[in-house]
Amino acid sequence: MARVRVHQHVNPLSPFYRQAPQPVDLSTVFADPSMPLHLDIGCARGRFILKMAETEPGWNFLGVEIREPLVDEANRLGDEAGLSNLHYVFCNAMLWLGTLIQDIPDGLLQKVTIQFPDPWFKKKHAKRRMVNKELVDTVAGKLAIGGRIFVQTDIEFLAGEMFELFRANENLTETLVEANPFPVKTEREKAVEEKELPVYRAMWQKPDRYP
Repeated sequence: MARVRVHQHVNPLSPFYRQAPQPVDLSTVFADPSMPLHLDIGCARGRFILKMAETEPGWNFLGVEIREPLVDEANRLGDEAGLSNLHYVFCNAMLWLGTLIQDIPDGLLQKVTIQFPDPWFKKKHAKRRMVNKELVDTVAGKLAIGGRIFVQTDIEFLAGEMFELFRANENLTETLVEANPFPVKTEREKAVEEKELPVYRAMWQKPDRYP
């Protein structure tokens, strides 16, 4: 079956994408909701976590994507692969990530990835960029103690903007990362590396401040 075709960009501030989602119920989307959770925000076609779910069956993988046709396609492929530890949801993460993940039990969210989000180059469109203070605070608040957040992009100014937002959160500690720490790469990452262009990466961890 051919890939579903979608617009590369959608305006997250348009009325259609301002609709609040229902909180995700892990018990209805995963065979074993007690397994540690990896959240991939802005997962696009979802191939990264599809391969991760195959590679690491002891984890659950939840992809969040704003383009609903991609979510439908990704869930179909996950079902065809028989992956009961994989699910995708349609959500405008910039506005509604907190609502979406509010019912996830404390301690389950142990890994978060944000990889090559739309840079929205024009200054007048900066408010459309997915990573903002609210999203950072939401992720940091829900992340389990010891949990990690991995962020990468090939756009230098966007890397600086996103990294500063994460550095400003007092609940996170930056850790050194020079390469993708996962056994799978996104399609975008592969394409950038094939052109021998730079990729800007950073990682944060939620430390136990009260040993």
